[in-house]
Amino acid sequence: MTPPHRKFKKNPPGWYEEMHERQRKAHSSRRIRVEHGIGHLKNWRSLARHHGRREHMSDIIQAVAGLLSHQQAATTASRTRT
Repeated sequence: MTPPHRKFKKNPPGWYEEMHERQRKAHSSRRIRVEHGIGHLKNWRSLARHHGRREHMSDIIQAVAGLLSHQQAATTASRTRT
């Protein structure tokens, strides 16, 4: 997904600046979740140095994503107990 296109580059009206800023923040908040997810996946050695068949890559990604989800849930649960 790409950020919205700016119509006014020079001397934009105030309402347009506010609208563009809201759209930009909404886009970046969605994008950061994806970027963090990809970053976490790349920390796993099986994904960082994958030399296997591409047909198995989606299965590996799903397995690692499941493990990460479980790990993050366990971390969150342990923080709420203390």
